[in-house]
Amino acid sequence: MNTQHNMEESLWNFIDGTISASEKIVVEKLLQTDADWKAKYGELLQVNELLQSSELEAPSLRFSKNVMEQISKLHIAPATKSYINKKVIWGIGLFFVTMIVGFLIYGIGQIDFSSGEEVSWSKNISKIDFSKIFSNTWVNAFMMINVILGLVLLDSYFTNKRKEFRKEA
Repeated sequence: MNTQHNMEESLWNFIDGTISASEKIVVEKLLQTDADWKAKYGELLQVNELLQSSELEAPSLRFSKNVMEQISKLHIAPATKSYINKKVIWGIGLFFVTMIVGFLIYGIGQIDFSSGEEVSWSKNISKIDFSKIFSNTWVNAFMMINVILGLVLLDSYFTNKRKEFRKEA
């Protein structure tokens, strides 16, 4: 591979005329005696002639402006509001809210109200056994996801209200 690289480099220098006189004599002898050198020299001469005869085309001065004009003519994808069914989104949100409320009702249902004492939330909240509810990792993960999705839903609601308020003003 190194000899191939050296051969091409020497031939290019020979074609360009940037080779010393002693190296020029060696390359001329190799071209007369070695078929590989002669074949490679023919290829490189053709490439050199192609490079000399062809002109490199420069893009027009308005090239980027023309491209941007063509892009502006294309149909831009509609906003997601137009192709996402809002009823499906509200249904999913309602499902998660229902699940959160269900967990809260279940948790409150675990409180023992049969004791004769007056129920004081500040005193009895420490007596609730939350380990029955939140002992499973999957339940904890599900609850965290529900809380995050609820906050996202609340954020989108307030964002829509803010947009409506700005349109009115």
